[in-house]
Amino acid sequence: MKNNTNSETMRIFKKQFVLHCFVFMGLIFLIMFSIIPMMGIIISFKDYNIKTGFSGIFTSEFVGIKHFIAFINDRKFGTLMRNTLVISVLKLIFSFPLPILFAIMISEMRGNFYKRLVQTASYLPHFISWIIVSGVLFAFFSTNIGVFNEVLVNLGITKEPIPILMNPEYYYGLAVASEIWKETGWCAIIYLASISGIDPALYESAQIDGAGRISRILHITLPCIKGTISVLLILAMGSLFSANFDQAMLLGNSMNISRSEILDVFIYKIGLSQGRYSFATAVGLFQSVISFILVISANSISKKVSGAALF
Repeated sequence: MKNNTNSETMRIFKKQFVLHCFVFMGLIFLIMFSIIPMMGIIISFKDYNIKTGFSGIFTSEFVGIKHFIAFINDRKFGTLMRNTLVISVLKLIFSFPLPILFAIMISEMRGNFYKRLVQTASYLPHFISWIIVSGVLFAFFSTNIGVFNEVLVNLGITKEPIPILMNPEYYYGLAVASEIWKETGWCAIIYLASISGIDPALYESAQIDGAGRISRILHITLPCIKGTISVLLILAMGSLFSANFDQAMLLGNSMNISRSEILDVFIYKIGLSQGRYSFATAVGLFQSVISFILVISANSISKKVSGAALF
């Protein structure tokens, strides 16, 4: 009986060999670029100097939580935490529900050609790098050549160009709006897949009973994708302390730095620009630990409230 089981397993393995190769490549990538580099976390508790090379990771002087205390006492600590949290929370409030609404709207469309056209157009911004997006924003909102300001001034709506890219007061709105434009269509894919898995008989029965389109959405669509929403919300909670490094690095400048500098940008500047690798690693570990706690907490709450959870 055991030999038959083993032969059956080998037969299935050979049949799915190509798929297993893809899985193994993913595991190798994960081990090489995610698991092994985690050994470097140890330098957050040491005074590491890059001159000592790889061996310095293990031979540097142990200083305990010195770098963590230094970060908490840093003059930028309050500003960094405020900017990171405010931007992340605003994105969670405005960016998270929109893909759900967008996916429902697409699923309710009747014309397949128009539906595919809207889907394709909404996905495209995701594949545009933030470098290109920052260039587009500059072309629109620049005080010198920006289309937006030229239209406002020529129409007499404002006398002077609005420094949207320079004034820190506008940065939060700019960050959230550009994130929504870039990622809404892409994030809707998972919800569309979840909606497509709903049994059409449920909608047909509700329609026979006289339920309108809004009622079907509220009482069939949303309850059926509740698990997907819960899981993605848990994952989104884990990124509350990471407000998109690429966006902040490219849209931030010396004029709006009071609003645009977030933890990720600070880690980059401290680590690579100033060579304070131990300090930067400590800040990164601080960020990761809090994100881990948020994911665990959100998972526990979701399990109790909705019954859906990651683990």
